Amino acid sequence: MKKLSVLLSLCLTVTCLFAQTTTPQQLKAAGDKALKAKNYPVAFTKYNQYLKQTNYQDSVTAFNCGVCADKSKKYADAAKMFDVAIEKNYNLSSAYVGKAIALRHQKKSADYIATLSEAMTKVPGNGTIEKLYSIFYLKKGQAFQKKGNVKEAAENYMHLTEVSSKKWKTNGLYSLGVLFFNNGASILKKATPIANSNPDKYKQEKAAATSDFKKAVDYLEKAVALSPQRPEIAKLLSQVKASM
Repeated sequence: MKKLSVLLSLCLTVTCLFAQTTTPQQLKAAGDKALKAKNYPVAFTKYNQYLKQTNYQDSVTAFNCGVCADKSKKYADAAKMFDVAIEKNYNLSSAYVGKAIALRHQKKSADYIATLSEAMTKVPGNGTIEKLYSIFYLKKGQAFQKKGNVKEAAENYMHLTEVSSKKWKTNGLYSLGVLFFNNGASILKKATPIANSNPDKYKQEKAAATSDFKKAVDYLEKAVALSPQRPEIAKLLSQVKASM
């Protein structure tokens, strides 16, 4: 009788365990419910469990899981989930943006810009992607310009001319114009005191300044042609030409 009691107890335990097993459909439904309630941590957990059980085949849920991970500040998980959506060609532009932002939160600059570069080829002309790409290089260019590194600043500003957006392309050209105008003016200012004492050196420095002014004119003329409605560009162009 005692053995029968133990066997019965064991059977009941196994039955309870099976009864408590959550199916993929239940996990997905629980995730959907949590997402609707904006309970993002719970939604992420349920979706993540569901995707693991179904071998990440559901691209829509993977995307939603990425959104929930991002809102829960689980940025590594967010990038992984958006990658699933990208691989399955689902909601590409938003998936690329989501992945890029998740990488930016992790301070993975190289992966961030690589993701945006890839996105620009897969989703050409997307405004948000081009904006993120342009701002990244604009800030880098400004940082190098502040340090007086004209070469690196120019290389970063040039990336803005790669986009299709008229606004960001113009900003890149304008930044290049400002960069070379300022550098030419700085060279000329430093050389002025030696105009009489060292005319050969002055001539050499003036030629370098003139070269930069010519570069500035070239970039600014392109910017004016692209965005004639921006008066600050035309004004600077006139200043540069007057300096020559």
